[in-house]
Amino acid sequence: METKNNYENGKFGKWVKTSITARMLMVGFLILILQIPLSYTKGLISERSSRQQEVVTEINQKWGKEVLLYGPILKIPYKTYKEKTFKNHLTKAIETEFIEELNYAYFFPKKLDINATINPKEKKCGIYKTAVYKTEMALKGSFEKPDFSEIDIEDKDILWNKAKMLIQTSNLKGVNNEVVIQIKENNYPFTSKYKNSNNNFKSLELHKLESKYLSKTDLPISNAVQFQMNIQINGSKQIRFIPIGKETQVNIKSDWKTANFIGNYIPQNEDKINATGFNAKWKVLDINRPFPQQSFNNLPNLTDFAFGVNFMIPIDEYQKSERSSKYGFLVIGLTFLIFFLIQTLSKIHIHPFQYLMIGIALTMFYTLLISISEHSNYLKAYCIAGISVISLITLYSKSILKTYKFPLFVGMSLTVLYTFIFVIIQLENYALLVGSIGLFVILASVMYTSRKIDWQNG
Repeated sequence: METKNNYENGKFGKWVKTSITARMLMVGFLILILQIPLSYTKGLISERSSRQQEVVTEINQKWGKEVLLYGPILKIPYKTYKEKTFKNHLTKAIETEFIEELNYAYFFPKKLDINATINPKEKKCGIYKTAVYKTEMALKGSFEKPDFSEIDIEDKDILWNKAKMLIQTSNLKGVNNEVVIQIKENNYPFTSKYKNSNNNFKSLELHKLESKYLSKTDLPISNAVQFQMNIQINGSKQIRFIPIGKETQVNIKSDWKTANFIGNYIPQNEDKINATGFNAKWKVLDINRPFPQQSFNNLPNLTDFAFGVNFMIPIDEYQKSERSSKYGFLVIGLTFLIFFLIQTLSKIHIHPFQYLMIGIALTMFYTLLISISEHSNYLKAYCIAGISVISLITLYSKSILKTYKFPLFVGMSLTVLYTFIFVIIQLENYALLVGSIGLFVILASVMYTSRKIDWQNG
C-alpha cells in the first residue's frame, strides 16, 4: 500500500511538473492566495489615510476652520397683528382682539465689494501636513431703502430704532481683530450671539455676529447709506462668500500656486492664474441667483450658493498609493504570467514556493511605497520601492532560471509595468484611455508569445 501511495504521489508530482493545465491552476490559486496580503496592504493605506485626516482636522480646529462669510445684512424688527376671537364669559358675546407679534426682516446690500488678500502656508504635525492661511478682507458697499411692500407693513409698525447689522460666519475662532462696521461717521462693533444646534444651516454650522442698535440717521430710510469694514481671520481648507449683494464683486489675491475655484460661480477674468499665484475676480448680479434681496421672518439658508477658493494640498500620497494598490492584482497576475510563459517555453521547472516568494515580494512594493512616501514625495517613494522590488525579483529569478537572458527580461518587463502604472496614476482625463491601450498591447504581446506553446500536450 505504501509503495502504491508513493507511486501515486510521484505520478501526481510528475503531472504537476509537466502539465500546462496543472501549472495554470497552481498559478491561479497562488494569485488568489496573494490577494490576502494585498488586502491587508490596502487596509494599512486606508488606516494611515484616516490618521492623516484626524491630524489635519485637529490642526484646522486649533488654527481655524474654513471661512464662509454671509453678510453684512440689515436686520429690522417690525410688528404684525394677529386676530383672535374669544367668548366673553360675562356678556356671553363673541369678541375679537388683536395680538401684537414681533418679527424680523432681513435686507441684503444693494452693492457688496469684497477684496481679500490671502497668505496660505503649510502647517505640519509630525509627518502630516495641511494648508492653513491668514486673510485680510476689506468689505464695502451700500444699502438702499428697505422695501416692506411685499408684506404690506405700515411705517409706524417698523421699529427703526431697533435695527441692527448682522453677519454669519463659519469661523469665529480664527478672527484676529475687532469686527466693526462703519456707516457714515459712526462705528458699530459686532458681538457674537449664542446659537444652539437647532438651526436652519444643516450643511455647515454658522455663527452669528450682531452689532448694537443703529442710529436712525445711519439707516437707509430716505437715502442709500454706505458701509465699510475690515476682517482679519485665520482659516483652513477653503474660503467662500455668499453673493447677497444686488451686485456682488469679489477679488481674491494670493501667492498660492495651485488654486482650485469652487462653488456656483467661477472667476470672470482670464488672467486669474499667474506664475506667482492667482488674482481671481467674480461679479454676480441678483439676476444670476435664485433668491431676492430681502427675507421676512427668518434668514434663509444660502450656503449652497457660496463660491470661493479651496486651499487643500493637491498632492495626496495616500490617494495615489491607494490607486496604485488597485493595480496589485494586475501586477501579480502579469508577473506570474511572464514566469509561466518562461517556464513553459524553456522547460525550466519553477516550484510553487518560488512563485509564492515572488508574489510576496510584489506585495511588499506597496508597504515600501506608503512608508517612504510619508517621509518624502510620491515620485521618490515610487522609484525607491520599484527599484528595490524589481532588483530583488530579478536577482531571485537568476537563481531560478539559471541564465542571464530570462532574468533581464523579467526585470525589463517589471520596469515597463511599474512605469506604465505610474503614468496612469498621474493622469486624470486620459487615465482610462491610456490604461485601455496599454492593456490591449499587453494582451497582444501575450497572445503573440503563447502561439508557440503546444497546448494539446498540456
